[in-house]
Amino acid sequence: MSKIRIALIEDHDLTRVGIRTALLQKEEIEIVGEAANAAEGLKMLKTLQPDIAIVDIGLPDKDGIELTRELKSTSNGSELTTKVLILTLRDNKEAVLAAFAAGADSYCMKDIKFDNLLEAVRVTYNGNAWIDPAIARIVLQQAQQNPAKPEIVSSDTKSLMNTSGGETHEHIDAYTLTERELEVLQLIVEGCSNAVIAERLYITVGTVKTHVRNILNKLCADDRTQAAVRALRSGLVG
Repeated sequence: MSKIRIALIEDHDLTRVGIRTALLQKEEIEIVGEAANAAEGLKMLKTLQPDIAIVDIGLPDKDGIELTRELKSTSNGSELTTKVLILTLRDNKEAVLAAFAAGADSYCMKDIKFDNLLEAVRVTYNGNAWIDPAIARIVLQQAQQNPAKPEIVSSDTKSLMNTSGGETHEHIDAYTLTERELEVLQLIVEGCSNAVIAERLYITVGTVKTHVRNILNKLCADDRTQAAVRALRSGLVG
C-alpha cells in the first residue's frame, strides 16, 4: 500500500513538530518535507511533489492563500497534483471562501482533534473537500442571520461560485433538492466522506454516490468543494 506523502509548511516550530508527530503515528502517512515560510515551501512543493501540502494560512512572508494560488497556477498543464489542506486560526467565512477560491482542497482549524485531522487528510487524498465543522457552523449561522442581505465577495470568490459564468445567488436558491439530498449535502458541508455519510444515514456508499452526483448536477457544481461552498453561501442547508 502506497503511503500518503505529506509536506508541512508552518512557521511555528512547536505546531509543526506536533502535527508531524501526530501524523507519523499512522503507518499510511509519510512526512516528506517541512518549511517555515512560503518561499521555501513553494520551492519544496515543486521539488518533492507531495500528495498533500498542509499549509498554515499565516506564514511570515506570504499568507497560505497566496501560496496556494501560486502553487495551483503553476500546476496547470504540469504533472504537479499536490492537494492543499489549509490550517488556520481564522474562523471567518471570508478566509474560507478566499482559500477555496485560491484552489485549496480542504480547510481545518488549528485546534482540530487528531482523528479529524487524519480524516481530513484521507478525504483530501481521495480527491474530496474537507471543511472543518466549526467553520461550516459559523458560515451557516451567518447565512441564516442575513438570508436576504447581498454579500460583497472578491472576484476570485465569484469565479468559484459562478461556474457557469452568469449564475447568481437567486439562481442557486431556485434549485430544489430532495430531503435526502439536503441531508447528504449537510454532511458534505461538515466534511464527511461517502463512507461516513453512508454510516450516518444508514444507506449504502453506492446510494451516497448517486445522491452526490444528483446534488452536483442540480447545483451545477464541478465537485464537492463547490457544492459545499454554494450550500454555505446560499443557506441551502442548516
